[in-house]
Amino acid sequence: MSDRWTGTWLSGPGSAQGRDDGPQRWPGERLGLPEQGPGAVAARGARLGAFLADLVIAALVTSLFVQMDVQRPEVMQTFNYWAILVWFGISVVAVSLFGFTPGKLLFGLRVVRVDGATMVGPLRAIPRTLLTAVIIPAAMADRDGRGLHDRAVGTVVVRIR
Repeated sequence: MSDRWTGTWLSGPGSAQGRDDGPQRWPGERLGLPEQGPGAVAARGARLGAFLADLVIAALVTSLFVQMDVQRPEVMQTFNYWAILVWFGISVVAVSLFGFTPGKLLFGLRVVRVDGATMVGPLRAIPRTLLTAVIIPAAMADRDGRGLHDRAVGTVVVRIR
């Protein structure tokens, strides 16, 4: 999927900032981000690791309140529904207020707005998390390394160390 195609309908607020269809030497260059180190676009592997860590954390938190029995599918189905809701709640609150989830903090990542505002806020964190839950938008990245969920809300995941 080309950046030009998605840019017409999934640009999100502030994504036109630094927009240039010319050649790019590294992901995030058009956004004014460094090539390496803190502030550089996060690698896909680190983002996936952070996502998986968040799922494990959500399952552990859920297991404190909801019965888990791998031998009974109906019990596990209920557990999984609650775990998804816990993951959603943790993700929305943490990204809204701090810019990172526990998994992102563990992997040294942070969600930032491309317009330079200091907080992501719930108006961006809720749709971003909903789109992450669908998986496909998060897996499809543009040449800046931003998933469609980030493009839709005007954010980018960067390294903090």
